[in-house]
Amino acid sequence: MASHMKTTVEIPDELFREWKKRAAEEGKTLKEMWTRLLHDSLHAHLRGDRPKRKIRWVTGKGGLPPGLDVSNREQMYDWLRRHR
Repeated sequence: MASHMKTTVEIPDELFREWKKRAAEEGKTLKEMWTRLLHDSLHAHLRGDRPKRKIRWVTGKGGLPPGLDVSNREQMYDWLRRHR
């Protein structure tokens, strides 16, 4: 017999509504959705998978925007976060 743990998770209302809508669209319960999410996340971590980052390409007439240094990854990510 498998044991189960109950817990409480606080998430923003908008995120919960989106999650609930997606579960309904897929014909799944929230419990099934959470279980799959946690399972996939844990196993990805154990395999050493890194999350995929979506980069929004920014272009400007005549070259890169002022202050964007693509030769330094950390500075580039900082610039992208500030200009979302």
